[in-house]
Amino acid sequence: MGKGMVRLLKLLELVGAFVLRRLDNLGTIVLLYRDTMRELGHKPRWRHILAQMSHLGVDSLLIVSLTLLFTGVVMTLQTADILIRFGAQGTIGGIISIAIGRELGPVLVGVVCAGRVGAAITAEISTMKVTEQIDALRVMAVSPVNYLIVPRMIACMIVVPILTVFGDIIGVIGGWFVAVYYNGISSYLFMNSIHKFTEVFDITGGVIKAVFFGNVIAVLGCYYGLHSPDGAEGVGRATTKTVVSSIIVIFILNAVLTFILY
Repeated sequence: MGKGMVRLLKLLELVGAFVLRRLDNLGTIVLLYRDTMRELGHKPRWRHILAQMSHLGVDSLLIVSLTLLFTGVVMTLQTADILIRFGAQGTIGGIISIAIGRELGPVLVGVVCAGRVGAAITAEISTMKVTEQIDALRVMAVSPVNYLIVPRMIACMIVVPILTVFGDIIGVIGGWFVAVYYNGISSYLFMNSIHKFTEVFDITGGVIKAVFFGNVIAVLGCYYGLHSPDGAEGVGRATTKTVVSSIIVIFILNAVLTFILY
């Protein structure tokens, strides 16, 4: 067997091992998601859910506000001059609200929460794993899925859509401020274009996306936390994997949901 064939076989082995690892990870995530769906039928731990909503949602308000505010500002700066040049200044408000409501709002909030919320979930659960607190739950006959994952999933599926609506409003306000005080467009014209061109589903469709994004962030954050390597270094690697994986899945899921919803 020649050297070229040996190298080709080694390459195929590496590719095969990589594919098998990814499929194994995917299967484990699916099984974890199945167990979580089963546990949703039990009595919810509302105290834990509210605590997670406060921890994961309220603490993310500032960064979501800043992100969407300056997104609306930059979008208006980039588009207003061109629209005014072609006499389409009566469409600026509608364009900004539709773009933020359908795409930029849910996607940017999802990305921000993947970095802020997903990392927090993974760090917390992986630390509990390293310190053997999860094993202690099993010893006490308490399901880690019901105790740890379900409250975080429900909290994320409630909080991320709320943050999205809040971010949509802040983004439109940023666009309005630039359009009125920088480009000289009347406030009535801006608001009237929103009323004329924006439909309710432009906003609710983005909220539906945000529900799925919150679900993905919670599941991946808990998965990488439960399967993090031991030690402080393992916690850091698990947190990084959560953020990267969540952002990738959010972009893919956004494309799929856009095809379905719109």
